[in-house]
Amino acid sequence: QVQLVESGGGLVQPGESLRLSCTASGSISHLSGMAWYRQAPGKEREFVARIYVNSKAEYAETVKGRFIISRNNDKNLIDIQMNSLKPEDTGVYICHTRILARGALKYDDYWGQGTQVTVSS
Repeated sequence: QVQLVESGGGLVQPGESLRLSCTASGSISHLSGMAWYRQAPGKEREFVARIYVNSKAEYAETVKGRFIISRNNDKNLIDIQMNSLKPEDTGVYICHTRILARGALKYDDYWGQGTQVTVSS
C-alpha cells in the first residue's frame, strides 16, 4: 500500500521560517512530479509549489522568492523551506504526487493527510 506522510508544521510568528517534509512509502515503482498545496479555512485548496523528477521547480506567485522546494529521489522525499512567513500563509499544507505502484499499469493520484501551518503574532 502506498501512502504520503507530511511532517514539520507548527505555529510561528510572521517573518519566521518552517520546513515541511513529505515522504512517499510503500510498493512504489516510480514517482512523478511532487507538489504542495494548501488550504486555508473557508477557502479553496491552492497550489503552492511543484518539483519534477529532473528537479525543475514551479511556484505560485504568492510564495515565489520565499519558498524553496527540493527533492530526494532516492528517499522518495520532498521538502519545502518556507521563509519570511506571513499570516496569509496559514493553512493546512498537503502533499500530492502521482505514483506508479509496483505491478500497476498506470499512475494514480495520492494526497497526504496534511500538516497545519499557522503564522500568527
